[in-house]
Amino acid sequence: MNNSVSFFLPSADAMLIKGIGLTEDKTENDQIFLLSVPAGEDSLAHRRHVCSRVIPQSQYSLTNCLDLEKVFARKAPLHVDLGCGDGSFLCALAQRLPNKNFLGVERMSGRVRAAARKAASLNNVRLLQIESSYAVRYLFPARSVETFYLLFPDPWPKRRHHRRRLLTPDFLTSVHTVLEQDGVMYVATDHLDYFRKIQDITRSAFGFASVEPVIDLPQSKFGLIFGQKGATIHRLALRKISPVT
Repeated sequence: MNNSVSFFLPSADAMLIKGIGLTEDKTENDQIFLLSVPAGEDSLAHRRHVCSRVIPQSQYSLTNCLDLEKVFARKAPLHVDLGCGDGSFLCALAQRLPNKNFLGVERMSGRVRAAARKAASLNNVRLLQIESSYAVRYLFPARSVETFYLLFPDPWPKRRHHRRRLLTPDFLTSVHTVLEQDGVMYVATDHLDYFRKIQDITRSAFGFASVEPVIDLPQSKFGLIFGQKGATIHRLALRKISPVT
């Protein structure tokens, strides 16, 4: 089975993807892909400088948790934007809270590139290209995240596609494991049916209490779009109230 994951360390002058190819039981040689270099800056010295900005492949695999202190080169509370899209919300909040670390998780390459460009001047932002469900279940150490943001996840409105929805009881169990004590997950959606289903799931979830959602947050791209259309935005917030068992 072949899998791939990409880690992004934003750079003001160039952007790189480091692809990590894994087999079932071993790590293969890593590959470095240069996506864009400003005109006139394609020298070997420049490329080496850019490569030095990429997180070392030896720190990661698809089967081990991230070493977050190495990823960010510092220890600070971690906020994670699941499905961060083009990074509008992620980068605006990271700029507002420079004493926090921010990790954007996004599976679509084009959106990750856009987020990387926005994050180029922000030292407290990293990006991870992978499915959010996999990241939460396998890549975060227990009790390592202060806050999750799940803003406008795909509602998969057709009944036959409901199984693809991200927020499920199993997903919420993984979130509980990864959140710090008293950590919070914020959820927002414009889709009423999905919101009601999320409410049903969270009401029966172990170890969470419902708290008042924070309204004074930056706008995400979809939040802005739905707001301009006059759509009702449904929000909830869950605080972890019991330890991992």
